[in-house]
Amino acid sequence: MIREILHYPDPRLKQAAGAVDNITGNLVQLVDDLVQTMYEAPGIGLAAVQIGVPQRIVVLDINHEEPGKSLLKLINPTITAREGEIIWEEGCLSVVDYTAEVKRAAKVEVKAWTPDEKEITLQAEDLLAVALQHELDHLDGKLFIDRISRLKRELYTRRVKKLLREGRPLEAHKGPPAI
Repeated sequence: MIREILHYPDPRLKQAAGAVDNITGNLVQLVDDLVQTMYEAPGIGLAAVQIGVPQRIVVLDINHEEPGKSLLKLINPTITAREGEIIWEEGCLSVVDYTAEVKRAAKVEVKAWTPDEKEITLQAEDLLAVALQHELDHLDGKLFIDRISRLKRELYTRRVKKLLREGRPLEAHKGPPAI
């Protein structure tokens, strides 16, 4: 089922997610809903927090030309190692019509559980490393705009609040898939 993606400045996006205690049928359905919603948006990553579910679950697929081939479904993911530095132009399904350069680790190691209750360790670099860090930030109540200069963030915030005051809808994501 396609779910509604929350948009900044919705306060639920600032809520830290709680750990998943049990992998149930309902949880597996939630993960499938996240996948469908991510592809529909279109995006390359989506956290449960972005659909208003404060649980530590993310889905990612950085290969948008072959959907499903590189799909990751991660439960309770944690970054266990970081290395190097990279600057990447990021966008977000919850931060409408805005991108900015963000500094991240160039390589990360992530441990997580899969919906079929297997513990996995991922080694990631470049786009996958950036996408993992971006999505795990969501689980901690952070958006990529929290990692840019205060001035740029305030300009974006003012623009969004003006649109909302004027009763104009926030534009849905356009262009290539966002993180």
